[in-house]
Amino acid sequence: MNKLLIKNGKIINPATSFEDDGDILIENDKIININKNIDSYDDENTIVINAEGYIVSPGLIDIHVHFRDPGFTHKEDILSGSKAAAAGGFTSVILMANTNPKIDSVENLNYVLDKSKKAEINIFQEAALTYDFKEKIVDMETLFSAGAAGFTNDGVPVMSTNVLREAMLRAKKLGAIIALHEEDNSLIGTHGINDGLISEKLGLKGAPRVSEDLMVSRDCMLALETGATIDIQHISSGNSVDIVRHMKSMGANIIAEVTPHHFTLTEDAVLKYGTLAKMNPPLRTENDRQKILSGLADDTIEIIATDHAPHTFDEKNTEFKKAPSGIIGLETALPLSITELVNKDILNMSHMLSKLTINPSRYYNLDRGDISLGKIADICIFDPNEKYTVKEFKSKSKNSPFTNWELYGKVKYTICGGKIVYSDQ
Repeated sequence: MNKLLIKNGKIINPATSFEDDGDILIENDKIININKNIDSYDDENTIVINAEGYIVSPGLIDIHVHFRDPGFTHKEDILSGSKAAAAGGFTSVILMANTNPKIDSVENLNYVLDKSKKAEINIFQEAALTYDFKEKIVDMETLFSAGAAGFTNDGVPVMSTNVLREAMLRAKKLGAIIALHEEDNSLIGTHGINDGLISEKLGLKGAPRVSEDLMVSRDCMLALETGATIDIQHISSGNSVDIVRHMKSMGANIIAEVTPHHFTLTEDAVLKYGTLAKMNPPLRTENDRQKILSGLADDTIEIIATDHAPHTFDEKNTEFKKAPSGIIGLETALPLSITELVNKDILNMSHMLSKLTINPSRYYNLDRGDISLGKIADICIFDPNEKYTVKEFKSKSKNSPFTNWELYGKVKYTICGGKIVYSDQ
């Protein structure tokens, strides 16, 4: 019988608004006691973690991750990605479908789910919405019953309004979420950079804010009409935040997610970090960033998700137009959230953690993100006051603009299903 005792931590469980000092006793994969001064660990094999000075929270959950498996495993694979996730405090991730081949069949879905059994964290997989991201809708019913967490063509917008409306009607019947990449490519000159002062300085026509705003407006209206639940992925435009807030007030079932890089950086970062600041949608203006912060504060944006997008050094080390978009994010998400949101009084600690734990779990029906008595012991233990310099990554890729940044919030232990899967000790 495996037992793990976490002593003297500050327990924060946003799922129940619980916040107090105490101990947590775990047996096998479940939490069997939460109390002050638990001493009754009568088994010499009980592992004891002294969490004094640390926060003990539910394991983090990321609903927007690329592990590049199958097809691009030189950048990342399921096992290396899971190690990066664990190092960042994440115990559950949802993978995107833009692999090679796409996750548009039960066979391809099963490849990921079977390989994920070897990982030390919980891995869920979204299916493609259309075959090979083209026009024909996948067999949503069969894929959903086979274990797909939802449906997305992330990386490629669904341009056909008719196709998306039909997919939403089917998703509504299934109780499934459709996650949407919101960019109208016909309006974009160069992907990965905002169309504005910085793109002009570099002699580029970039991605204007309206390319996102139009798609968000259309898709929110479709969600309102069909009753489907949609996830607006990696929101970057302040206008889009306003649109989502308004459409929610009309009764549309909309989830909005934002990345740490979009609430931390602006288009100016492109001048400093080059292709390491290139992503879709792009970093935008300070006004957009401030509206994102307001959206986080009033829960227009309920979820923080990394869009962890590994690329090799050679792929990124080229001219801006040729470089792929995206950065890694699993190992810096929590410290960026603490440094930029909690320490700057945008959100308190529990509110911030809700966007990385119980909110994604509830929306995607994951049965995680809650460290109440009897629940599965997925736990993140971190020191919110420890300042450290970002240097090494567990990910195969290193494409991050945050290398050498000094951040607050160091993950000390990650526990998944009652097992320690990461320790910095």
